[in-house]
Amino acid sequence: TYVVALLSLVMGVLFFFIGLSMGVGFWVSAIFGIGIIVANVPEGLLPAVTLALAMGSQRMARRKALIKQLTSVETLGCTTVICTDKTGTLTENRMRIERLYVDGDEVEAQEGRLVRRGEGPALNVQHWRPLFRAIALCNNAKQARRGVARASVTGDPTEVALVEFAQQYGPMHGLGEGYFAERFRRMGELPFDADRKRMTTIHWIEGQLMAFVKGAPEIMLPLCTRTQVHGQVLPMTQETREAMLAQSRSFAHQAYRVLAVAMRNIEAGVAEHLSPETVEQELTFLGLVALMDPPHREVPEAIARCRQAGVRVIMITGDHPLTALAVARKIGLVPSESEHEPDPPTIIEGSQLETIGDEDLKKLMQADERGRLSVFARMTPSHKMRIVTALMEMGEIVAVTGDGVNDAPALRKADIGIAMGVAGTDVAKETADMILLDDNFSTIVNAIEEGRAVYANIRKFVTYVLSHTTPELVPYLAYGLLAVPPALTIPQILAVDLGTDIVPALALGAEPPHAGIMEVPPRPRAERLLSLSTLLRTYGFLGLIEAGIAMAAFFWFLHVQGWTWGAPLAWTDPLYRQATTMTFAAIVIAQVANVFACRSERVSI
Repeated sequence: TYVVALLSLVMGVLFFFIGLSMGVGFWVSAIFGIGIIVANVPEGLLPAVTLALAMGSQRMARRKALIKQLTSVETLGCTTVICTDKTGTLTENRMRIERLYVDGDEVEAQEGRLVRRGEGPALNVQHWRPLFRAIALCNNAKQARRGVARASVTGDPTEVALVEFAQQYGPMHGLGEGYFAERFRRMGELPFDADRKRMTTIHWIEGQLMAFVKGAPEIMLPLCTRTQVHGQVLPMTQETREAMLAQSRSFAHQAYRVLAVAMRNIEAGVAEHLSPETVEQELTFLGLVALMDPPHREVPEAIARCRQAGVRVIMITGDHPLTALAVARKIGLVPSESEHEPDPPTIIEGSQLETIGDEDLKKLMQADERGRLSVFARMTPSHKMRIVTALMEMGEIVAVTGDGVNDAPALRKADIGIAMGVAGTDVAKETADMILLDDNFSTIVNAIEEGRAVYANIRKFVTYVLSHTTPELVPYLAYGLLAVPPALTIPQILAVDLGTDIVPALALGAEPPHAGIMEVPPRPRAERLLSLSTLLRTYGFLGLIEAGIAMAAFFWFLHVQGWTWGAPLAWTDPLYRQATTMTFAAIVIAQVANVFACRSERVSI
């Protein structure tokens, strides 16, 4: 806008003085200069740009991406990196327990029964009562009975899956929340946090305090001194602990989220000072729980489209590294094991990230030309903030997903903050620039495609709007340099600008993404809308064609009517008015053809 305005003023003033130097009167030179200024100002440009952004945001909303700021539409088009969560974005966030590890055996949940690895008879789960009790009670999911139907469970998807599993398979099947609250009163809670990676609830059960703990196996197992096997409590040996860790890694390698479950009797002295240090030790191990959260069906294709479009995808998750790697392989974020890559994918854990300086982290990600560093596991919100900051300092245009309160700083810091519309907190939604209405990663890719399309459409109608400034300018150049009456009057210029600018430009702004738009790298953020190639195409090619048609129509009509070069032609002469009307009509017709020419810079109409 500033470039066009400055160019118009400079040319208007310049040609005003050229007119004076040629001996043309002051008022004629003033009209000459004003005509140049008016001809160069595209009156319909600003409303067309605003409407194009608004229409782009509407199209994104129809594709489940809600844009809060119009400027974000343009930024999406130059996104180079997407930092995404795993659970709920890449996956469906519909957890279900598929396997257990108890009594030294791997147990599968199959069609309403529990069997040892593979096919086998249904197991009697009565002696697993403490495990199911821990699963159901160390939990903040809520149950709400609706009519006579089974109680529905709401809350965190992981905890919902635990409660539903306990109801379906455990000896407590069919007992509602009210029963547990009455019989096993909760006396306290040590809530989950990203540093401890575990959660504890304390209950009054059968005349004593019991603590139930669940958390990451590698954190929980060192805290366990005993294990329950076939209903008997035995000392936890180092061999047993290593076998359990190996089983946990095996589950994680199969893309399962793994939780360890344990319990402890609370003695009178400990009950007076409940804290992680006093409660979460000398635990009795009960078992491992393996939960599956399947990826969204659309995600592998979306990852492939990102790779084709030159957009890097980085998974940042709090899950176990092997779980994260297995999911990354399922969705095509990293090569599968069958592809026999010479170098294995690089995974950075939160503990490793804390030992890496900011500059070393940037070098590590800059040197990762093959995209091997695509997974960050066991990450906290502060780790995510560091990664986002490092990428932005490297010059990347970063989009970040988040759903929790602690994600707000990273969402605010990123070029595009993306909140989850279903599972996201109000704080995350307020902070974000875009909200995913379906919590699906593929929606982000669709939004990037729309962002690129909006920018391409803006360039199309900028080309269209500016191209008719040349046929509006040439008549006044001829008037000043060749001493012929201007082939176009100022009211006609305004009529062309207002009559042929906005509606056709809106049509160009509504163009769908063209084929191949996701097959080119992201445009640089510093790239100007009015680049040299755009200006040359606008003024030097399309504009000159329109100017040639308009001036040819003007002089052809005068010639047909008997006018000869050098003959007087007053501004009030009906012949002059008819000739300018021919010019006006020629420009309008040329503009109609120009709409089709501006639809693509490469493909023939």
